[in-house]
Amino acid sequence: MGPQYDLVMFDLDGTLVESAPEICDAVNDTMRHFDLPQVTLRQVTDWVGHGTRELLIQALSYSSKRNSTAVRTSDSLGQIMGEFDRYYQSRCGTRSQLYPQVLETLTALRERGVKLAVVTNKEGRFTDAVLRALQLTPLLDAVVSGDTFATKKPDPAGIDSCLQRFGVQRHRALFVGDSSIDVATARNAGVTVWALPYGYNMGQPIEACAPDRVIADCSVLLN
Repeated sequence: MGPQYDLVMFDLDGTLVESAPEICDAVNDTMRHFDLPQVTLRQVTDWVGHGTRELLIQALSYSSKRNSTAVRTSDSLGQIMGEFDRYYQSRCGTRSQLYPQVLETLTALRERGVKLAVVTNKEGRFTDAVLRALQLTPLLDAVVSGDTFATKKPDPAGIDSCLQRFGVQRHRALFVGDSSIDVATARNAGVTVWALPYGYNMGQPIEACAPDRVIADCSVLLN
């Protein structure tokens, strides 16, 4: 695995789990509930990365033809977010699936004694539901969600907390993600970052983010 890493941290959506289809389902459940135009899977894929609240704001901005600032300050946002929470909670795990080699790689890394963590901007209640549905929870030593701390990625607080928790020096830690947000987070934390090309990077090629390495799939971590 190149230089040996004692801690490997992963983004969730677009890195370990293909989750956009069920997120799109929940968004469109919400749009139908409020008689708003539905959105496409492609749009949802491009909006993933900043947490479900921001994703829903982008969807509402598109469907209602209002700018995101107007949506964010709208009196109705809380009610709409409540409905989305209900729909997404019921959708979590229904159409998400692991990317190739994820389960095998996490299992092998854990057997080697590597500490494993997820650091995601997805809210904790949804993160936990997806991890449980895909049976990833037992393989992880730590989970940092978008609402675990006051800040979220690209703020390095999530990575820093994992480093401190496991007593790992920065040069012995690796972050694996799929987006410019992940690359920026790792840079802010001073750790190496590898990126996957198949995830959700707001429609942009991952190479443009200049990660330390672009890998085809998670199995490269075992080499």
